[in-house]
Amino acid sequence: MNWINHQSYIEIYPPEEFNFEECLLFLNRSKQEVLHQIRDGYLYKLIKINQELVLCKIGCIQNIILVEFPITPPSKGIREEVASYIWEWFDLETDLRVFYDAAKQDKVLQIFVQKYYGLRIMCIPDLFEALSWAIIGQQINLTFAYIIKKRFVETFGESLTFMGDTFWLFPTYEKIATITVDDLRELQFSVRKAEYVIDVAKIMTKGILTKELILGYQDYQQIQKSLMKIRGIGAWSADYVMMKCLHHPSAFPITDVGLHNALKIHLGLGRKPTIDEIKELSANWAGLQAYATFYLWRSLYE
Repeated sequence: MNWINHQSYIEIYPPEEFNFEECLLFLNRSKQEVLHQIRDGYLYKLIKINQELVLCKIGCIQNIILVEFPITPPSKGIREEVASYIWEWFDLETDLRVFYDAAKQDKVLQIFVQKYYGLRIMCIPDLFEALSWAIIGQQINLTFAYIIKKRFVETFGESLTFMGDTFWLFPTYEKIATITVDDLRELQFSVRKAEYVIDVAKIMTKGILTKELILGYQDYQQIQKSLMKIRGIGAWSADYVMMKCLHHPSAFPITDVGLHNALKIHLGLGRKPTIDEIKELSANWAGLQAYATFYLWRSLYE
């Protein structure tokens, strides 16, 4: 992590292959999004560190990320944690040059390297949030998934109001472990999804499931299998969490509807490609599937 601490703000120095505007476009894809706000080219994000609520105003000038603190500048230790969070959120540790070098030689991906240069996977650093969002999004359209997430966050999450605007945190697993299926049914969760999210919260409360434990597995198959042992997490959800939370480059949600639609449009097909066709198209993506998928998703927001 490359950053500089100032008294009232911090500077974060991302790699050269970084485009803040492209990342904002992805973050701004739903008007129902409740966990951040984008206004006048700035990204506002509430983060909780060591029980302290920190409102961040994130901008970018000449490829330097500037993070201001509109309420009160936190301590140096907290500012370092903020820098670390943003570094992970924007996936700045990943060397995109490896992906770009390979993508330039790939008939499917080569056009996207130029169009979306500097776009990075917008991650979900918190494991409970990533698992819950994967469960919420199963077998429903993205618009409805965002509506349910908004209700979930505004019912059980913590918030901070500043200058008339309210900023939200995703509910903690400790909180969700104490609620009932009926509580979530009122928000239009299905019975199954309500059970799954509460089960994940209870497992995490017991300390059986942590991000550190899963990251202890080095092998892709091991990580995927460990996630799929969780009730409600199938292959698609496991790969989604590996991609968005665990930064695994080989994560490949191959059954994803968005991926299928992006390939159909990009290749000018009259139908969605089959799984076998996708395997053939992605033959050269080994170790790069996560970014290939993310860039194909981005193409849907044209």
